[in-house]
Amino acid sequence: MLDQTLKTQLKAYLERVTRPIEITAYVNDSAKSREMVELLADILAQSSKITVTEINDATQRAPSFALTSPGVDIDLRFAGLPMGHEFTSLVLALLQVGGHPPKIEQDLAEQVKALDGEFTFETYFSQTCQNCPDVVQALNLMAVLNPNIRHVAIDGAQFQDEVSTRQVMSVPTIYLNGQVFGQGRMGVEEIVAKLDTGAAAREAKKIDAKEPFDVLVVGGGPAGAAAAIYAARKGIRTGIAAARFGGQVLDTASIENFISVPHTEGSKFATALEVHVKDYDVDIMNLQTAEKLEVAGNLARVTLASGATLKAKTVILSTGARWRQMGVPGEDAYRNKGVAYCPHCDGPLFRGKRVAVIGGGNSGVEAAIDLAGITAHVTLIEFDSQLRADEVLQRKLRGLPNVTILMSARTTEVQGDGQRVTGLVYESRANGELHTLPLEGIFVQIGLLPNTEWLKGTLDLSPRGEIVVDAHGQTSLPGVFAAGDCTTVPYKQIVIAVGEGAKASLSAFDHLIRTSVPDEAEEAA
Repeated sequence: MLDQTLKTQLKAYLERVTRPIEITAYVNDSAKSREMVELLADILAQSSKITVTEINDATQRAPSFALTSPGVDIDLRFAGLPMGHEFTSLVLALLQVGGHPPKIEQDLAEQVKALDGEFTFETYFSQTCQNCPDVVQALNLMAVLNPNIRHVAIDGAQFQDEVSTRQVMSVPTIYLNGQVFGQGRMGVEEIVAKLDTGAAAREAKKIDAKEPFDVLVVGGGPAGAAAAIYAARKGIRTGIAAARFGGQVLDTASIENFISVPHTEGSKFATALEVHVKDYDVDIMNLQTAEKLEVAGNLARVTLASGATLKAKTVILSTGARWRQMGVPGEDAYRNKGVAYCPHCDGPLFRGKRVAVIGGGNSGVEAAIDLAGITAHVTLIEFDSQLRADEVLQRKLRGLPNVTILMSARTTEVQGDGQRVTGLVYESRANGELHTLPLEGIFVQIGLLPNTEWLKGTLDLSPRGEIVVDAHGQTSLPGVFAAGDCTTVPYKQIVIAVGEGAKASLSAFDHLIRTSVPDEAEEAA
């Protein structure tokens, strides 16, 4: 199951284990069960502190296995094979169950331990989902810290009957005590915030009490991280408020064009950004969404969704962008019920089914190619009269036998039965005729929308809603700068966002130097 390189790496990791690990495997006669037994045998061979017991129990999911340690109340399970993106989740679970201290801030760990009640979490994942490991690892860690928390991570592709019964059409999907708790990427901080209802108010009170920053960065993607680092390196008081640190990079499967890094994954890149920012004296305020910007005198004020207000001498806006929606009837009603935006995450849930991809750019064509290897049939719908993707991608797409390409077509409606998508309606732009396309899934890949609605009427925006900036990153408001995908700077690329963030930070520092009021000693001199 594991190649020699993985075995060697795993053996080195397991040397950090300080207490015994008991693995209980629930098996049946399936091929997947035999694969799981083979995987567990490979793990067993890497450490003398691990034992494995096999049980054939019809009341348990099979194949699945539970991890615990003698004398320690831990209920942590994997149903299916935690391979692909989830292999790291398995390794971390082994280490944490085995007594290796987890990487978590002490205050947050204490908050997890203090949670009172009974919490049974179930997370549906896919092995190709780059968003799922954060959720799985967060809940596994919480299960290790608090005996009242139980967690099972379930491979949706392996347990299709459950997925169908519960109508899980997007991963990660999290259940708590039998009810849907959340969907999409979540870390420990986000999960605790939902469980501890008083946490947001306490955090808002702390934020309100903060002294003004020299530079306040709003947004925690590549542009925001670069801006914060460049500001902190100047030795000035720097803060960063972000709805989620990492931004849209967290939803990026693969990054192959960041210079000097031949290949990495979005989640790894986002983690590296956060680690780098934390090397400096930057006040990071995560899970904070900005709702209002005001400039009065020498200070700007940013009001957050929590009601708290941050003050700063200069502000750098780096709020990024999000997936653009079709804006047609039925899209909102069937989001995560057949309407999806991440083919890498949700594609495996549509194995053997009919799907459509909306959009003929690189993202859309790449999605159609990937989905063609999983689904029964893919229909790519492009509004224009020609595809906009690179020619090499177009050739590959046209060579696939289970792909249909519809040009000059406009999606007008998403149809469903109240529970899930059943089809879509599109209009032929050539003759205006409407056509109904029966299917089970729709993947929307039509570009990005800047996260700037909250700034309308405050500063200059382009017709597309992008923040208008000059060559220095300066907006129409003195002392307010902007960088990244939320601005008018062309070509929405990570490497460009990083450079623009650095430039905006240097411009903000220059602004501070030129507008600072000298103190009495300087005046006397």
